[in-house]
Amino acid sequence: MLSELVEAIVLGVIQGLTEFLPVSSSGHLELAKVMLGDDSVSEQSMLMTVSLHAATALSTMFVFWKEIKTIFFGVFNKEGTEQRNYVLKIILSMIPAVCIGLFFEDFIESLFSRNILLVGLMLLVTGGILFIADKTKRTDRKVGFKDALLIGIAQAIAILPGISRSGATISTSVILGIDREASARFSFLMVIPLIFGKMAKDLLDGSFTAIESSSTPLICGFIAAFITGIIACKLMIGIVKRSKLEYFSYYCFLVGTIAIAYHLFS
Repeated sequence: MLSELVEAIVLGVIQGLTEFLPVSSSGHLELAKVMLGDDSVSEQSMLMTVSLHAATALSTMFVFWKEIKTIFFGVFNKEGTEQRNYVLKIILSMIPAVCIGLFFEDFIESLFSRNILLVGLMLLVTGGILFIADKTKRTDRKVGFKDALLIGIAQAIAILPGISRSGATISTSVILGIDREASARFSFLMVIPLIFGKMAKDLLDGSFTAIESSSTPLICGFIAAFITGIIACKLMIGIVKRSKLEYFSYYCFLVGTIAIAYHLFS
């Protein structure tokens, strides 16, 4: 039982840090499961993954509570055109990921089975995207509707373990010429409805009802992910503003190479 709690906390810390830092939370979770000898069935593994993502979604809401409140009340305000447009952009950005999730759910879940080679290759892709984005010229342009759709496509691709969701969406925004801080804010806010939508779908489908697993590890992992997520979210906003994405690209190149070598020689 103690080992399960320690494992859950470790996974929670990894999720909290890597959800916001552009190094792929899903990829690192898969790597951690291999290193920790996680032999849980795929449904249990997916349950932990969904729970940890829910924790980081809540940490995002905690950090951006003022912005979320402004957007929410602005939607119902006669003069809240800007807020309504922002919500429409978030909805537009969700469409690609929703389509992928609905039509390829079984295939996606099969990828979360400790596929270290795939994780390693996708981390190299993430590193390349981050490196290019870091060299992009700064602008002060806001997110447009076309931008939202393109960023949404990047988010859909980031379903692959090893492709960083925040790295892909922020980098795409920056490459499109959007202000860096606005890119980070949109990237973090756009994922909240997707995560809760995924959780609601799984609960309604009864995907996890047949799993006999103690809730204590899930709670410990959830708390660890929530706390570290708050810290990492605030840290990432500052990193993007200071143009430090290049360093994360080197990290992704290193971990990706190690993961590929581990697969080939283990």
